[in-house]
Amino acid sequence: MSNSHLFMKSGFPRAPLQNGLGRYVCQLQRITLKFCKNNGSSKGMRDFIENHLVDFAKENPGIVVYVKPRRHRTPVLVGEYLNGDREWMSCRNSTEADITKWVDLLKTQNGSSSSLRLRKMWHTDVPSIQGPWTPFLLRAPETHGQAYPSVDASKPLDAPQTATEKLIELFRQQQLETEDVLSQKRAE
Repeated sequence: MSNSHLFMKSGFPRAPLQNGLGRYVCQLQRITLKFCKNNGSSKGMRDFIENHLVDFAKENPGIVVYVKPRRHRTPVLVGEYLNGDREWMSCRNSTEADITKWVDLLKTQNGSSSSLRLRKMWHTDVPSIQGPWTPFLLRAPETHGQAYPSVDASKPLDAPQTATEKLIELFRQQQLETEDVLSQKRAE
């Protein structure tokens, strides 16, 4: 196992606050297309700029598009998002269709969340005001001072009465009734 994950940015999985509840706000703020005018590895980027860039800019007026020609360099897409993240993508020897797909991917993301090392599987912005859960949280207050192991505490709460316990209870009721009858005869 490599330790390359230690150099990744860490954080929590999250979405832009309430994005989609009302009006959708595209998180891509600006996109920069860097390319070489002569290099063969930039052919797909040049074709994208000539054929599809104007249509993309018209369809997405909220995204600022920069075109930056550079000599003897490989083509690069750089997306900058509202949360300050920058996504850098090499487009060396990519076709026009590939670059169209990469631009659409940058448009639909909300930052470099794919290269984020998750610190926890869950996260909440509003923690509970009730405090942490403990096994004794919903117990009666009398049980807090009880000595353990306890016979009463180890019994299940919803266990039905056994046949032996029923017979013992009937026997005790019968004894109480006979004592009542004997005490009434003595009183007469």
